[in-house]
Amino acid sequence: METHNIIIKKGLDVPLPGIPEQHTVDLRSIDLYAVKPADVVGFTPRLSVAEGDTVEAGQPLVVDKRDPRLFLPSPVGGTVHAIVRGDKRKLLEVIVKHGNTGYAGSCSDTRQLSPESPVWWMLRERPFGSIADPDHKPKGIFVSLRDTNPLAPDLDYALKGREHEFEAGVKALETFGEVHCVKAEGPHPAGNVGTQIAAISPISKGECVWTVNAQDVANIGRWMLTGQYRPERVVAVGGPAAKAPKYYRLSVGACLKLITDVQLMDTSYPSLTSSTSLNSSTRIISGSPLSGTTVAPDGFLGMYDQQVSLIPEGDQYEFMGWLMPGLKKFSFSRTFLSGMVRDLTPKPLRRLAADSCPLTADFNTNLHGSVRPFLFTGSFERVFPFDIYPLQLIKACIVGDVELQEQLGIYEVEPEDFALCEFIDPSKTEIQTLIREALEVLRKEAIA
Repeated sequence: METHNIIIKKGLDVPLPGIPEQHTVDLRSIDLYAVKPADVVGFTPRLSVAEGDTVEAGQPLVVDKRDPRLFLPSPVGGTVHAIVRGDKRKLLEVIVKHGNTGYAGSCSDTRQLSPESPVWWMLRERPFGSIADPDHKPKGIFVSLRDTNPLAPDLDYALKGREHEFEAGVKALETFGEVHCVKAEGPHPAGNVGTQIAAISPISKGECVWTVNAQDVANIGRWMLTGQYRPERVVAVGGPAAKAPKYYRLSVGACLKLITDVQLMDTSYPSLTSSTSLNSSTRIISGSPLSGTTVAPDGFLGMYDQQVSLIPEGDQYEFMGWLMPGLKKFSFSRTFLSGMVRDLTPKPLRRLAADSCPLTADFNTNLHGSVRPFLFTGSFERVFPFDIYPLQLIKACIVGDVELQEQLGIYEVEPEDFALCEFIDPSKTEIQTLIREALEVLRKEAIA
């Protein structure tokens, strides 16, 4: 294992209020859990169970049609409660009702990390972000020890008491390549594993690296030590619309209803009220506010997510708001007066906790404008720490120029790496969607 400490200077810390208090509530007794194949890039699911079947924790629920070695296991033991499909019978969720504590394969005395183990899906491969291909030899395995997303959990706190399991997980990963544990200092996206890979060992065409969430490294270690598949995470729940932001200990795929019932200002969804915007609804996001997925109040935690963000919907409009000075509107540029105040504020003060920072603003999901022609402002380069021209790469993705995308470094990035660019973009362009679509074209060409 190699440990790295790097400093990232470009970026932006978004001062969202509602940072979780470091107090953990144990909710591993939740009844319903879901496996969501759509959370896994490039996974083509084939069901291995039917409604009413009894399953053990770690037992395959769906397998990949292209590579039957890869599967998504049940997070708990119990009964298959429902199989949810969408348009054209697309498999959306396999819901399991917790009913027993059996572990698939727990009787085995010899455990080896392999595609047949229930924890393999936790390993992801760059480029493309799919499950790690067991036939590939990665140039390195990267683990980020810091999450800099707004409202993200403190990983030192989340991993407290699991140091032995983390070391066992690292040891298991070392059989596939050198493990790089990275702790980066600086503004977001310093904690993104893509930023760290670009600073230590950039990906070229034909190369691949594997990445693992730090808490999942500990889950891999637990499985190696005990044979028990218990994919648990300490999840940070916070945001401007959270009543009492705090941490929860959950299993992957847990139903969020118990949490939203307690945390939302008003449970009459979607007509919720919050302290920041009266009579507005709340958007529940599994994952980062910048790159997560919207879920229902009784939805499920994403398979790779370790935070839940509660943000007021921006459905309350201010008459002639564009003429107001906007001291309570966060502005990266100088569109509002708050942008000028930010420029005059010392950098150490900007990084204080959002609840005590003088730059605290009323955040919601309002775009403050409609989609407009793509503007060239030079702002992206101020928050994008890669050695890549972000504007030119985005333009290449818009026109579908694959050759130019490769020359500009498309293999080094994932959509989350452009989340800040999308956040500050005056054109309101869905940049993360453009990057994902471009990567999908390249991925399908690679496997064709």
